[in-house]
Amino acid sequence: MTQPIPSTLNAPAQATLDAWHVMLESGNMDNLDGLFADDVVFRSPVAHTPYPGRTATTLVLRTVNTVFEDFKYHRSFATDDGASVVLEFSANVSGKALKGIDMIRFNADGKIVEFEVMVRPATGLQALGAAMGAKLADKLGLLKAGA
Repeated sequence: MTQPIPSTLNAPAQATLDAWHVMLESGNMDNLDGLFADDVVFRSPVAHTPYPGRTATTLVLRTVNTVFEDFKYHRSFATDDGASVVLEFSANVSGKALKGIDMIRFNADGKIVEFEVMVRPATGLQALGAAMGAKLADKLGLLKAGA
């Protein structure tokens, strides 16, 4: 039986992922929107309809960075084509522990074109939805329009 070859991201995607990790470590999200393609789509674990565009994606990720406590990535898995990665994480929100994954797809230039998040258990997901809803309630139109 042959052993599978470990998958790695292509160089442009890896550079973007490295920049993402630096932003999370430093807490400085000033250049976050530069990681995204213009047509990026964010798929939330609490919303049925995806949020299109850089503005919406930047807003959601900046906001969740203020909601998560003790956020930590644990493992990552890259696809065979080197254009996507799955990052396993844990965090706390309003006293509820959660685990989740970020599924990130990159274009040929290394820009993020899709950022999808899945979270468990339901209690953690509900706490996340409530905290994000409270912070973004007045920006719902912006999220849906992708302005």
